[in-house]
Amino acid sequence: MTLDIKICGLKTDAAMAAALAGGASHVGFIFFPKSPRYVEPAEAGRLREAARGKALAVAVTVDADDAFLDEIVAKMQPDMLQLHSSETPERVAEIKARYGLPVMKVFSVSEAADLER
Repeated sequence: MTLDIKICGLKTDAAMAAALAGGASHVGFIFFPKSPRYVEPAEAGRLREAARGKALAVAVTVDADDAFLDEIVAKMQPDMLQLHSSETPERVAEIKARYGLPVMKVFSVSEAADLER
């Protein structure tokens, strides 16, 4: 069995080195300006270079519009997009088709009834 480990919120070279040394299979960069772990797309692109060939780089977004996604994809060149919001299945398909990248969609579950959504 293979175990995938994603470390998110990386903002420094030291954090990236620690994540890779610890065996992370995925490294995540937060693109939500209200987060204390937010990183600019160009800086994420610089940091992600250390992960090439070692771990997949994931762009973690919240309600990102196409213009911001365009910037993230151009400057960071992620291996995968992670969507944290209320995107519809149609929007997820649109994003996947537009960028040709795998998409990880996050769902909030606080009670059993949420699984029915």
